[in-house]
Amino acid sequence: MCYTLSTLEEGETGKPIKKDRYAALRYKEFRWYLSMRFFFTFAYQMQAVIIGYYIYKLTGLKSALGFIGLAEAVPAISIALYGGYIADKSERKRLMLIIFSAMWLASAVLLLVTMPQAKRYISNGVELFFIYAMIFVVGLGRGFYGPTAFSIMARIIPKHEYQNSSIWNSTTWQFASVVGPMVGGFLFAWAGVTVTFLVILIFISIALISILFLNRHHPEYVPKESISESLMEGWRFYKSSRMLLGAQTLDLFAVLFGGVVAVLPVFAKDILSVGAAGFGMMRAADSVGAVITMFILTRYSPMGKPWRNLLIAVTGFSISIICFGLSRNFYLSLFFLFMLGSFDSVSMVIRSTIMQVLIPEKMRGRVSAVNSMFINSSNEIGAFESGMAAQFMGTIPSVLFGGGMTLLIVTVTWLNTKKLVPMKMEEIHAPEPAA
Repeated sequence: MCYTLSTLEEGETGKPIKKDRYAALRYKEFRWYLSMRFFFTFAYQMQAVIIGYYIYKLTGLKSALGFIGLAEAVPAISIALYGGYIADKSERKRLMLIIFSAMWLASAVLLLVTMPQAKRYISNGVELFFIYAMIFVVGLGRGFYGPTAFSIMARIIPKHEYQNSSIWNSTTWQFASVVGPMVGGFLFAWAGVTVTFLVILIFISIALISILFLNRHHPEYVPKESISESLMEGWRFYKSSRMLLGAQTLDLFAVLFGGVVAVLPVFAKDILSVGAAGFGMMRAADSVGAVITMFILTRYSPMGKPWRNLLIAVTGFSISIICFGLSRNFYLSLFFLFMLGSFDSVSMVIRSTIMQVLIPEKMRGRVSAVNSMFINSSNEIGAFESGMAAQFMGTIPSVLFGGGMTLLIVTVTWLNTKKLVPMKMEEIHAPEPAA
């Protein structure tokens, strides 16, 4: 089977006609889906900023920042395949309501243990235990959220609009990632941790309400085999697609070695001396670049030669990391973070579109769960690696090392996949589901 992803269609005169860049937004349910995604991502990104800066302020340990990523990645990776299995065989709207309710409760606990009044009853050690425990709960929720959200989006948008919906979906995520850290940083500096967590709970509540306006999406997959065999079916399909597996593997190692987000509190507090407000700006800078690039991509598709463009994007990502590590000027650092986000957004759109087009409906949950293990959790594992490397190598050397390793990985990938570089998207075939 072959899918054409060109952004142009042939008119009656034979001339190309530009597609509607707002096509996916004309579906009412997709707009509610984006509302859910925006408000949840907004809250999640605010929470990530608050927890990172708060823990570093509480402990003064760079390694503590790395353990934030580890506490979320371990449960997310452990439960991901099972989460995909549940997403494939369950009614998705109900499952999403359960997931978001658990996330809301975790944030409520974080609010309670970080309140100034709680200091009268619990020590710093107990407070840290509860914070890491709730991060663990969030990781479990993410293991179910990713496959479920991916499966829902595929049901509310027709195939010929997958590329456009992927761009708007990614743009929404990135825009929330811009606003969330900025609001989180400024609100934390101005009003403190308690008010910030109250705002987080409000936005998670709005996301929950948005889910109520989605349609019920019953599963097409009815498992007839054992759970282990069902899970392996998703993995076999995943590895049978050379480009799908290659793209996610490349991104896995790029994020693993190239993540700088985990050590941004160190740059904000100790290197650039810009405090919580500056940290919020740094945390949002890459997403600003990503959002602007996403809007450009609604008109200029990166899918002409996807593998070539993916390699170029990850190369630019690597160089931006190295330049950021060398910068000592706050505004120049913001620029390099901006460029990092721009290149990463191109990679994200390419990978997301490939997934939407190539994965069969009945396997979306399980195959996207494998993707979650590759990509989503690699952010947290990368955060752990960045935190530990900064602790033992020094912050700046660890960033330069990560950027250099990412550049090396891109080079090795290019040498091993030269045949994919000139291929157009319409020349790439979807593998048949594994028997």
